[in-house]
Formats: sequence, structure tokens, C-alpha cells
Amino acid sequence: MSSEAASSLTLIHPDWPAPENIHALCTTRAGGVSQPPWASLNLGAHVGDAAEHVLENRQRLADACKLPVGAFGWLNQVHGTRVVDLSAGDFAGAPDADASFTRVAGKACAILTADCLPVILCDQDGTTVAAAHAGWRSLCNGVLENLVARMELPGDRLMAWLGPAIGPQAFEVGPEVKAAFTGQYPQAEVAFSSLGARKGHYMADIYRLARQRLGMLGVKNISGGTFCTVADSQRFYSYRRDGVTGRMVTLIWKN
Repeated sequence: MSSEAASSLTLIHPDWPAPENIHALCTTRAGGVSQPPWASLNLGAHVGDAAEHVLENRQRLADACKLPVGAFGWLNQVHGTRVVDLSAGDFAGAPDADASFTRVAGKACAILTADCLPVILCDQDGTTVAAAHAGWRSLCNGVLENLVARMELPGDRLMAWLGPAIGPQAFEVGPEVKAAFTGQYPQAEVAFSSLGARKGHYMADIYRLARQRLGMLGVKNISGGTFCTVADSQRFYSYRRDGVTGRMVTLIWKN
């Protein structure tokens, strides 16, 4: 793999106050070898893309991160709330889970998305890193609560970054989605608006919903949440916009 190929990746680096030993990034769709409709840096092995293209894209990502390919803790994301500890062993088989954490240096928590919200976390001392696939189902059912509980660190010592997801102007949902959130937490009402939505539907702000959940866990240091995967077709994959499409990955690891 040439350094030129690895350097062709267009990456987003979080603007957040993480310790120096913490590394994090989110890929865009640029810099890979996948052909349409997955063009070009598709990292998802489950979306119909050629397996050899996904492997090449993952190798380019590993080279850009200066990590071995085996360092990535890929998950089979099922819109659930299960959390796995990457410190516990080799997860090359991609377990069914929607969040992971580790205290081991050089092991990367990896979340694939194409509209759902990726959330990464670390603590102020840089001892633990974590990531969650917080689509509305996982978010509503407690994936962030489960993840913070497994990290065994107080919320006020954690910081979070919200990666690229569907924005509030594009995320139309049915009344059942609003009811699922407000039935648990009435304050979630402010994250839903009928303005711009079809009759009986709502525009949902998943970033605001995630900030609320993190806030209730004591996490006050929250960055990110300014993207829209649907609106920005040059940089991001979007399942809602395109249907058959690729996946970005949001990563976090420690030295």
C-alpha cells in the first residue's frame, strides 16, 4: 500500500478537548476504490459492495491511521443496545453489538454509519475510549446508558463527540418515534417539530436527543453535532437519501 493511496482519504478530525494520547476521526466517502453506488471509500462489508474493494478501503484506512488492520473492533450493528469490551479478546468475527469500549492501547472502537449517529467518548485522563451506534432505536432504548455504565467512569469525567448523522431538517419520523422518546423522558418533546414535516409526522433532532441522554448521565462536555449526512452528498453516504450506498466509519483509540 502506497502512502499516496492512504493520503488520498479525506478525514474529519473531531474538534474536542481530548487528551493527547486519544486519537479519533471520521471518514468521508472520498479516497477509496469502490464503484458506484458505493463510491468510493465504502467501509461496510454488508451493503453489497465487492469484498475486495472493502478490504482495500479498510487497508487504506489502517495505513492512514498507522494501525494494523486487525486493530479495528468491527461490530455487526443491529440497532440494539449491547456493549462489548474490546479489551476482552479478538473481535475479528464482528459480534452483534452497537457499542464498544476498551482500555487497551492501539485497539480502535469502530462504528459504521450512513445517517445514524456515531458517538465517541473518552475520559479526561485518557484511560478509556468508547463508541456507540446511536440510531434512534438504539438511542431510545439505552445504548448510551449501557455504554457509560460499562465504562465504569463518572459522567462528569467523560467527554463526547457527535459525528456525522442525519440533520434535523432531513429526519422526518412518525408519531411512534416521538412517543417512544417522550414516553420515557418528557423533555424530549423539544427535539421534535411539526414544521416542515408531513401531516402527523415530525422532524427529529437526533443530535439534541443524544445531548439530552448524555446530559442525564452527567456528561456535560459534548462536542460535534453540526453535520447532515443527507444534505452533504459530496462528503457523506446517506441511506435515507440513496438507499443502496456505502458506510463511513467513526473511530477512536488511545496510545
